Amino acid sequence: MTRPEPPQRPAVRVTVAQIQGSSDPGANREMVADAFATAQRVRADLVVFPEYTAAFAPDGVGIEHAESLQGPFLGRLRELAAASGVAAIAGLVIPGSDGRASNAVVAVDGSGELAGVYRKVHLYDAFGASESVRLEPGPVDAPPLVLDVGGLRFGVLTCYDLRFPESARRLVDAGAQVLVVPAAWADGGLKAMHWRTLAVARAIENTSAVVAVGMAGKGVVGRSLVVAPDGVVGLELDELPAIRTVDIDGAQLGEVREQNPSLANRRYRVIPR
Repeated sequence: MTRPEPPQRPAVRVTVAQIQGSSDPGANREMVADAFATAQRVRADLVVFPEYTAAFAPDGVGIEHAESLQGPFLGRLRELAAASGVAAIAGLVIPGSDGRASNAVVAVDGSGELAGVYRKVHLYDAFGASESVRLEPGPVDAPPLVLDVGGLRFGVLTCYDLRFPESARRLVDAGAQVLVVPAAWADGGLKAMHWRTLAVARAIENTSAVVAVGMAGKGVVGRSLVVAPDGVVGLELDELPAIRTVDIDGAQLGEVREQNPSLANRRYRVIPR
């Protein structure tokens, strides 16, 4: 791919890649390459993929799906970012320290450099699932992962983390203006409603945009959405695979925070325990 000149516009352009992942890592890397091609064509600054982009199984992801940060998935992601100039955020699992895997999200900047890794803190031991059997939690006191793209700061959390408002608030305390939520949100009674409601709530309470990107396919809801800092949903997909692009306006973020200074008015801090 030929690397384009940086776009000249006041907003940051984000491509939402709601892919349908599988347990075939090679096929998943091909889908990632196709999404990058789309992002480059529309002159996006950032492309966001779901949780478990590198490998996904509806009945559970574990150590058998893990690969190291020196493996082919992150290598390909960095290569595509460097060739296109498009930054990326995507999920994979990496080997843990105790025989389990670690659910991770990587952020790669537009030069192809690894900007950071977030290891999921809140494991999905709820609604009959037991994610902690296969995965180990990330350290609660790890530095927040915040990626600078086009003058905006994108903070990363993952899937079940969305149910914990302190996770989002910790990112905002670290300077995040946009909350990015790669997910493979499990389907079931009321689950799609919870996903949407929580994404909107995190936007309103943090006066931050939210980019929530769900995995499509069996057992998960898809339904990616982009929420403005005032809670208005600007993009919402259904359960099928799709790639869409939106612009996030930094000026609107500033205006909302001026009109609703709830962050300045808060009286409590978030402290990891």
